[in-house]
Amino acid sequence: MRSILTIVRVSRLRWITGSLLLLWTVTAGAEDGFRSIFDGKALTGWEGDTSIWSVKDGAITGTTTAENPLKTNTFITWKRGLIDDFELKLQYRIINGNSGIQYRSRRMPEAGQWVVGGYQADFEAGDTYSGILYEERGRGILAQRGQKTVIGADHKPIPIGSVGDTAAIQAKIKKEDWNDYHIIARGHHLIHRINGVTTVEVHDEDLEARRRSGILAFQAHVGPPMVVQFRNVRLKRLPMGDRKKIVLIAGRRSHGYGSHDHYAGCMMLKNAIDKNMPGLHAVVYQSDHPEDPSGWTLDPTALDNADAIVLYMDGGKGHPVRAHRDQVGALMKRGVGLACIHYAVEMPKGEKDGDLFLDWIGGYFEAHWSVNPIWNMTNATFASDHPITRGVQPFDLKDEWYYHMRFRPNMEGVQSIISAHPPKSTLDRPDGSHSNNPHVRAAIARGEAQVVAWARERPDGGRGFGFTGAHFHRNWQHDGFRTLLLNAVTWVAKAGVPPDGVRSRTPTAAEMEANMDYPKPE
Repeated sequence: MRSILTIVRVSRLRWITGSLLLLWTVTAGAEDGFRSIFDGKALTGWEGDTSIWSVKDGAITGTTTAENPLKTNTFITWKRGLIDDFELKLQYRIINGNSGIQYRSRRMPEAGQWVVGGYQADFEAGDTYSGILYEERGRGILAQRGQKTVIGADHKPIPIGSVGDTAAIQAKIKKEDWNDYHIIARGHHLIHRINGVTTVEVHDEDLEARRRSGILAFQAHVGPPMVVQFRNVRLKRLPMGDRKKIVLIAGRRSHGYGSHDHYAGCMMLKNAIDKNMPGLHAVVYQSDHPEDPSGWTLDPTALDNADAIVLYMDGGKGHPVRAHRDQVGALMKRGVGLACIHYAVEMPKGEKDGDLFLDWIGGYFEAHWSVNPIWNMTNATFASDHPITRGVQPFDLKDEWYYHMRFRPNMEGVQSIISAHPPKSTLDRPDGSHSNNPHVRAAIARGEAQVVAWARERPDGGRGFGFTGAHFHRNWQHDGFRTLLLNAVTWVAKAGVPPDGVRSRTPTAAEMEANMDYPKPE
């Protein structure tokens, strides 16, 4: 259990130093679910104009001067991920000028490198704007301090009540000193609080202009020289409630152009979900970065409000889940769905590795038991009684279809989604950890059909899915292949798979080339 030493400040100008007037322990439960996204030491995870932004006094600090005034508002952005439904807590201090906290915002490159637009929780050195909701480069003021508003189709706020007197709220705000800001965004219901006092409450019913997801950023405003600081920045993800959230983690670059294009494949799924499944919210994290050798997402909150996780990444001994098994295991116990695509189904054998996948998704690729030949899957059997195959006609397709997976004993709790009889040519390679072995030869000699895609409903209420294809990026252009995977992702998230499956338009050649891990060879 974590504790925080809290010292009560009894004066605006000084801290009691001789003896502590009051000391108490705040348990982790009081901050349940909040995670720090700034370490108080460096701008790691943040990006902005370093002539403006630095770390001072353990705080992200923006400084402007009379000698080098800003020509436009500039921002420092949290680059680890986008925020959707959340609570944010931080402390701010400002000397002169105006600033704010951007959330669910978007980059505005046409206006400048470090410019963003979107919802902003305002604060200032003056007495008017602290606590208001303003939309930067958008609809303007959406709620004055003390107001409860609804925003309609005409993009204008309509006051419907009060959360307090604006002067009384201002009286609670400390000048040139640290204040607590708390932002809650649940669905399209937005609340700002400063020092525990609600400053605005907004219901954004403007279907055209409102946003459910976007970036987090802090502002330095044009105007007089100013200093603005942010510290103790903590983020808590909230369940999205009205939709299922799917987190896709794309693994590191791997095989070269056209194979194991993890990020491009994840973006194929996300784009198709966004366009065709309004009840789902998909986000993609790319794990190819030097800061975390495990190949995992750097956003500590990434999975906290996930309904399903999709892993498309290299596996085996270097499987990123191995360094994060406790985190993933806790999510599985909570009933979060898990889908593993291609190499992501491979884990080393053992209690802390492969056995976990037996529980979470029902099976896995086990070295010296399973094999990874490239072959044309023909005359495959597709489960006709499972939502994952809705709208999918059996197809023949060349891929690196792994087979002879290690499954739960007697396939307990596991249903075959696709099975086929691999040709004997898949046994031509010499024995090796992945290429061939006596167990595989015996299974093929017995005429056993080999399962290459499967589904599991876990006792904890979660769902799992394994799929051994998707070595070749070109197969995303196959409508049946793509529909089956979209159905599977929808199913593991416990969202309803449409009667005809999740339909999506066949990607164009340009769309197939987008987001590739490697450039196309000349």
